[in-house]
Amino acid sequence: MALNSITSRPSSVLSRKFKNSNTNVSILTHSIKSITFLNPTPIFSNLSFHKKASNEFSCVSVKASSASSSSPTTISQELKIKSVPTKPIEGQKTGTSGLRKKVKVFMEENYLANWIQALFDSLPPEDYKNGVLVLGGDGRYFNREAAQIIIKIAAGNGVGKILVGKDGIMSTPAVSAVIRKRKANGGFVMSASHNPGGPDYDWGIKFNYSSGQPAPESITDKIYGNTLSISEIKMGDIPDVDLANLGVTDFGTFTVEVVDPVADYLELMENVFDFSLIKSLVSKSDFRFIFDAMHAVTGAYAKPIFVDKLGANPDSIINGVPLEDFGHGHPDPNLTYAKELVDIMYGENGPDVGAASDGDGDRNMILGRGFFVTPSDSVAIIAANAQESIPYFKTGPKGLARSMPTSGALDRVALKLNLPFYEVPTGWKFFGNLMDAGKLSICGEESFGTGSDHIREKDGIWAVLAWLSIIANRNKDKKPVEKLVSVSDVVTEHWATYGRNFFSRYDYEECESEGANKMIEYLRDIVSKSKAGDTYGSYVLQFADDFNYTDPVDGSVASKQGVRFVFSDGSRIIFRLSGTGSAGATVRIYIEQFEPDVSKHNMDAQVALKPLIDLALSTSKLKEFTGREQPTVIT
Repeated sequence: MALNSITSRPSSVLSRKFKNSNTNVSILTHSIKSITFLNPTPIFSNLSFHKKASNEFSCVSVKASSASSSSPTTISQELKIKSVPTKPIEGQKTGTSGLRKKVKVFMEENYLANWIQALFDSLPPEDYKNGVLVLGGDGRYFNREAAQIIIKIAAGNGVGKILVGKDGIMSTPAVSAVIRKRKANGGFVMSASHNPGGPDYDWGIKFNYSSGQPAPESITDKIYGNTLSISEIKMGDIPDVDLANLGVTDFGTFTVEVVDPVADYLELMENVFDFSLIKSLVSKSDFRFIFDAMHAVTGAYAKPIFVDKLGANPDSIINGVPLEDFGHGHPDPNLTYAKELVDIMYGENGPDVGAASDGDGDRNMILGRGFFVTPSDSVAIIAANAQESIPYFKTGPKGLARSMPTSGALDRVALKLNLPFYEVPTGWKFFGNLMDAGKLSICGEESFGTGSDHIREKDGIWAVLAWLSIIANRNKDKKPVEKLVSVSDVVTEHWATYGRNFFSRYDYEECESEGANKMIEYLRDIVSKSKAGDTYGSYVLQFADDFNYTDPVDGSVASKQGVRFVFSDGSRIIFRLSGTGSAGATVRIYIEQFEPDVSKHNMDAQVALKPLIDLALSTSKLKEFTGREQPTVIT
């Protein structure tokens, strides 16, 4: 029986269907407390948030209730837990950031339910029994239905309480923040991140652990193993929970609380940053700011934070309403998919600071007027300016880290500031252990992800606030007639101090998996035969390898994380397959070259890197293996 069909029926219909079905379903009955229902005001009103007294929302109505707003109704009902037979489904191995597939795949019978049950089967019982879990997502198509499935399976597996964002909305950084603040056991993130949304596009799910970090490979490997042998799904026979209103609904020992998805996160941001400093910049008559939410989850956060708290003009938020299909857009904040923002920033008399975030709010892009800040430079510049610009780092960062493909710009900051430095595989979970061990404060990935140890996820809005803090600090003593220090000024000053790491990434999306895998195997064969001193055109090889990482905290090993060719002048070309797509394979090529000469810092990156780009394409035989003439995206 398909759980997707189960969740759309009221409990009375469910009972009849199981009673008349030939399916063998065992039902366990538990006592349930009485429930008091109210009808509070919806949280969203043109995306402005209204904080209510905590006692006003003691409970809310659910769809099965006949409660009125004038007189609360008390009802009692039984909680039943069903054991629903199922069988393994192929293709449920998680990638870098959870399980991602096309929506229609997740809508197949028991597809999502199998994975959720396999997760509970993979966790120690003490990690969820009678515990608290958080549930949120980016608002994409299928999230509402998926939330009901997850809630019911959580009830069936003995979870004590689910904290779910209103309308199922909660950004990935906010999920991590809520887990940490509420001391939850973990949480679910319903998102395919920067991938497109809608009936014909992508959906995804991942689990974060008790410190708010993505589940480690030891757990995701167990989940996959359990999907291969699963035979039953434990599911609470409860009606769909009303996610449109704040409040608490009790089902015996199981509780669902619908929470404001912004409140805890906003409170954290106010503790990290000096909002009065940022407001002094944003409110200047000669300063203009624009934020593109890309019709994704940060649309729910942008107005409360940038407009209501920091005083930005409401018109500074574009594409600010979260939509299930992201307005038919691709919510990936880069120069290709955030074209509307790029055109504004590179247009005549563009704003001073422009920024965008992605589908689930964990990525970011930073722009100045006619100027793009690479993610590799962004994290390095934030780290270099953090102590003087951001109160959270007033005693200085504990350490810095980057993903292996990210440029070495951050390494140079760590060296100058005499800070511990770590190079990790792609995937935010690798930063989590370092943070929990007190070794790491600021980190980033070249894939437009930047963050710190305030949570255990990358954080798009955090990065935007960090940049506004740096610009505000540089301009705090400026008189009205004086020219403001700009984004480009900050970046070029950084290059003058540290040198410039020219960097670019070529993405070839949805390649045929067979050809892409053959290309990587071909490169691994080259690596196995390579030696220092080999020549590649005008470049001399220092070393080549397939990056392996041993975690300095727990000793775990991650192997085959990307093929690297590192040359004697510090230049690098790197090849890896991305684990964030939902179909085929995304081939990523990373090209980097360090330039200490200030007179060459203003060169276009594609011009400066052309010899290395040509070398990368010829060495990999990418066209021969994949048939691809041009990359999908260049950043």
